Amino acid sequence: MVDFLKSFFEGKKIFKPSYFDTPGPFLEYIKDHKPQAVIAEDSFLSSISDRTTRVPVIAIITRNIERGLETAISHHSDHYLYTPYFVQDLEYKLEKAILDRDQFSFMKHEIKELGIVAELSQLISSTLDPKEVLYRIVKKIADVMPVSRCSIIRVDWLRKSAIVVASHDDPDIVNIRLDLKKYPEIMAAFKTREPVVVKDILSDPLMRKVRKLVLPLGVKSILVIPIKVNEKIIGTLFLRTARTEHTFSESEVRLMNVIANASSNALYNAILFEQVEDEKSRLEKLAITDYLTGVYNVRYFYHHIIEEFHRSERYVFPISCVMLDIDYFKKINDEYGHRTGDLVLKEFAGLLKGCSRKSDVLARYGGEEFILMMPQTSVDGALAEAERIRLSVKNHKFKSIKNKKSITVSIGISYFPHPEVKTHDELITCADNALFEAKNSGRDKVVVYQ
Repeated sequence: MVDFLKSFFEGKKIFKPSYFDTPGPFLEYIKDHKPQAVIAEDSFLSSISDRTTRVPVIAIITRNIERGLETAISHHSDHYLYTPYFVQDLEYKLEKAILDRDQFSFMKHEIKELGIVAELSQLISSTLDPKEVLYRIVKKIADVMPVSRCSIIRVDWLRKSAIVVASHDDPDIVNIRLDLKKYPEIMAAFKTREPVVVKDILSDPLMRKVRKLVLPLGVKSILVIPIKVNEKIIGTLFLRTARTEHTFSESEVRLMNVIANASSNALYNAILFEQVEDEKSRLEKLAITDYLTGVYNVRYFYHHIIEEFHRSERYVFPISCVMLDIDYFKKINDEYGHRTGDLVLKEFAGLLKGCSRKSDVLARYGGEEFILMMPQTSVDGALAEAERIRLSVKNHKFKSIKNKKSITVSIGISYFPHPEVKTHDELITCADNALFEAKNSGRDKVVVYQ
């Protein structure tokens, strides 16, 4: 039988046969090798069948045919030969055994991939939070594939940068901006609209300019899969691996393509969600902000002073209110024009913001008047802050006025607790009366309501 096999394999370069006289050496061999097929005498089967469950086995019947067939069948041999042996018979059965094994492996792999995609689909549909969906996608990929980094990246072409929207190692790693000049593989994926596989960073010319930056990270190979929506690339699935044995296989690239397609809607929804949130924040800010000066508007101020005044009443905390008015502002408008007047108001508001504390609420009250609420601040504290503001304005050279002339400001202060202040409206009215007194008594001064 051995002579028949040696004769059969002679000249067949596609096979590299190994021969064993006893089961022992074969069992040692199979620990470190994965043969395409095993051809074994029926007397060997009982000793090796437990170790060849994943390898196609062709049994050679060398004794009683009936007993040999029973042995072959009982040990799950894929094919068998009995005397007389024919070359054509062995050739057919060997090719079929290898083909069946390859097809079985392919189907098994396909089933595994379908299972991964099905599980991802379930994960994607189980939450409405697009950021959570993206994190689940990269986390699942990292669970089934040995990668050192798996991320989903959105590209901001206006700023020529990329933004990490999900990374498998931490759900909180988001909105990290990357310089696209340092990621030529991402740029290549966008230009070609095809997957980019960097098999070896050391030798791939694409990575030449950034090799010194990437090598210290221990990265050996990179896979970038474009994510498309309606044929428009909106991001990439970005995988890095430290594997030295092999790069990404064709089946892994194919699987990542499927996952990229599955994640496209989630990424698109995340982008829309971010845009909606940004627009919502912008509109909310517009609703509470004075369009010219950028400080809060009077509606926002009233909303907060009501809350703070009630808190002061309940816990007997002091609260102060400061009203400010630019002296002779009408002359600025008449002499330099209303456009310059607007620029002065804007610069003045910026100066006030720089002088006020985080806890203070600054708003434009109307025209050239501004109002400042100072929670948990006594009249002495408010007076000190108001004097500091007055001097800062007086010493400031306004860029929007020719020759950078200085201007002055009149300030009125009210406070609570005060015998005449029972409501937040009275607090504001008293500050306005103090401001009126500062204007009528010479301007460029601070007056406290008595």
